[in-house]
This record gives sequence, C-alpha cells and structure tokens, in this order.
Amino acid sequence: MRPLSEKDIRSSFVNCTKGEAGRAPLPRDLTGTPWDDLDFLGWRDPGSPERGHLVAEHGGRLVGIAFGSPAQRKRGFLHRSLCSLCLTAHPSGGVSLMTARKAGKSGREGDSVGLYACTDLDCSLYVRGLKTPGAGGRLDESLSTAEQIDRTRANLAAFLDRVLA
Repeated sequence: MRPLSEKDIRSSFVNCTKGEAGRAPLPRDLTGTPWDDLDFLGWRDPGSPERGHLVAEHGGRLVGIAFGSPAQRKRGFLHRSLCSLCLTAHPSGGVSLMTARKAGKSGREGDSVGLYACTDLDCSLYVRGLKTPGAGGRLDESLSTAEQIDRTRANLAAFLDRVLA
C-alpha cells in the first residue's frame, strides 16, 4: 500500500459525512506505519473501541469505511473465531463483527453490511507472518504467502463492493 496522508484518509470515506470524517481519530503514527506490508490501513478509535476505520485502494481510488462493532461477549476459554478477510483463527475476542453503513442513499436509509474481521485490523501482518495471534498462531495452509495475500485482498474487495453497492 502506498503511504497515506491525513488528507488522503479523510477524503476517502464513502459511508459517513464530511464532518464525521473530519472528526474521526487517525492512527497515531502515520510516518511509522509499515506501508509496504499493508493491504489496507485499519485502526480502532482509542476513545471508543467499538468504532473503527479502514482505508484501502479499490477500483483505482482510495475507499475509506467507518464501521461499528458491538461489545464483545465473554466466552469460554477454548472458543476460537476466524477472520473472514485473512482467515486467521483467534482466541476469544480476537475477531469482531464489524458493521458498516452502505455508501450513498441506501446507507442514509439505514442499510449496512457486516464482516467478521481481526479485532485489531492487523490482517496484513498476520498473513505475512509479521504478527501472530494469541494461543497457537495461524493455521497451517498449503497456499503460499503470496496466495494468502491475494485471497485477503480478494475478500477485502468483495466486502468493499458490498459497501459501495
């Protein structure tokens, strides 16, 4: 992913108002972001962890999504969940349902789409082996890292298509 500026990020949002985009907290250290290892920039709002944001290159442009995530319920120790973007298995709390208003008129009328994703939005780092989830790490796969990256990007593109539809 190419490095992004604050202006790039704020102008990319497709499912919130300009005012909401202007008030959204940004990641703390954009200059220290490992851009070459990212398929998208994702972050949670430190003041309100049920809110998050994601920015990705899609269809030749930047697309930013604001989303919400319901409060996590406590589950048993052995419960594991699977991210639908990168297919990383996490122990309880490591995957969250993220819901995003659709772009345009349908979003203003209340339509939304959801996705189960890594709670910390570090899918790109998990796929590349630069970060490991707790309790056991990633599942062994026969796909190469490059193929897993392609799959993650395809899953992300499908989600963004649903938001933009």
